Amino acid sequence: MDGAAGSVAPQRLGHAASSVGVGSAAERAIRDQHASPPGEVPPANPRTLKADPGPPPTSPPTESINPGMPPVGPADATEGSAVGFGDRVASSVAARSSQLVLGLDPDPARLWPRAVELADQAPGDRSTASRAARAVAAHCSLAIEATAAHCVAVKLQVACFERLGAPGWSALQEVAERARDRGLLLIADAKRGDIDVTAKAYAQAFLGSTDTAFGPVDGLAADALTINPLLGTDSLEPFVDAARRGGGGVFVLVRTSNPGAADLQDLELAAGGTVSDHLARIVAGLGAPGTGTAGLSDVGAVVGATAPERMEALRELMPAAVFLLPGVGAQGGQVEQLSAAFAPGPAGGLVAASRGIVDAYRTSGGDPAVAAAGEAARLRELAWNLAA
Repeated sequence: MDGAAGSVAPQRLGHAASSVGVGSAAERAIRDQHASPPGEVPPANPRTLKADPGPPPTSPPTESINPGMPPVGPADATEGSAVGFGDRVASSVAARSSQLVLGLDPDPARLWPRAVELADQAPGDRSTASRAARAVAAHCSLAIEATAAHCVAVKLQVACFERLGAPGWSALQEVAERARDRGLLLIADAKRGDIDVTAKAYAQAFLGSTDTAFGPVDGLAADALTINPLLGTDSLEPFVDAARRGGGGVFVLVRTSNPGAADLQDLELAAGGTVSDHLARIVAGLGAPGTGTAGLSDVGAVVGATAPERMEALRELMPAAVFLLPGVGAQGGQVEQLSAAFAPGPAGGLVAASRGIVDAYRTSGGDPAVAAAGEAARLRELAWNLAA
């Protein structure tokens, strides 16, 4: 698997160069210098299976990285019918033989050199924020092109885009389109949470659309969103409702991967169990009505790969939840310790790796795309064999 990854990554890097950028001017400039070879455009990843709407307006077609890959959505779904998120995850994992999630948390000061070159070549607004956002979009798109064949989803760390202002949000939208182009599920890692009125607005921004006097305004249209349960169950319900209406999902923070998670989440409650145990029960209750035919619900849980000792107990409390498992790689989590997450089947856990993939070249040397593809292939194989 590693050998195959190394042989195709340089080709994908060239294909990505023809279609990255923020704004049409940047896209035109890059396309003029790096024409894509003709090829099949992989299926997009809609929540409802409808007739092909054509290529997205901000992302010109590029050659398919895996032309033989079947569509992400279940093949037997009726046209126009909403498919539940748990079933969509199960279908995607089976179709792509992968549980790997590419995490993208771009640092504008530590981007792949090729991304900076592409941003410099693009005409348009020369403000610092716009140039940085173009480079971030290029960096993320190149990483997606290099690793998409090994992944089932992309997780975008929203704060890393928002800090660049309006151009950063444009970059976020561009990268989201690139992920959809490659048939990948899109997870917005925003960790939002607030009272019901504000939670509804957050849900509209990431999972749906907002009605206005002038018509609806579309949000990011992520397939799933990470959410914070600190304000209680009523603060989670608007997110769950919005996601469920569109066949999307949420991932509730239950036991996170950071060292300080133990300060709160491992505390023992007077009624018994820990804070994370109580959160797990909330997840199970909210997700029960959204459990699909694959036995997986649309309310998942963020369970850090850095706390494998909690995995089995949390799985018992959330038998139908898809576990999003961050912390593999740079944070020290190891795929080999996550077997309990896959108790419901191969789609029970999604293994997220960010810096371990994107920054692999900093330790191995060589081309960033080749190194990223090789590390993604390695992690994919580890997770797939563990869940088998």
